[in-house]
Amino acid sequence: MATLDDIAQLVADLPESEEADRRGTRTWSVGGKTFAWERLFSKADIKRFGTAPIPSQPIVAFRVADQTDKEAVLAQGHSGVFTIEHFNGFNAVLVELEEVEPSVLAELVEDAWLALAPPRVVDDWRAAR
Repeated sequence: MATLDDIAQLVADLPESEEADRRGTRTWSVGGKTFAWERLFSKADIKRFGTAPIPSQPIVAFRVADQTDKEAVLAQGHSGVFTIEHFNGFNAVLVELEEVEPSVLAELVEDAWLALAPPRVVDDWRAAR
């Protein structure tokens, strides 16, 4: 089972990343753009699940580059990775931390960071690897 602290550790290894607390939830950003955030379900979200099981908290949203990437991530069928109606057309996927594999989580963190990091930061990071 992954935790929010696991995400924080993964993010700490990415240049120019910052963590913040926004209204009691954790967010991670680079270059002033949020690439991952703790996502609480609203009453409307919960209602939309109907009789389907509601994923357990914590849930984290991760940005993806575009809708093609989103569809590709979801098509991989990784446990704990999903979307909801509210995110239709939005470049992000949701992750149930209790279900996701550590390697998948690490890839999602890195890909989310890459999707929003300034090009010079990405170039320097890639050159250093």
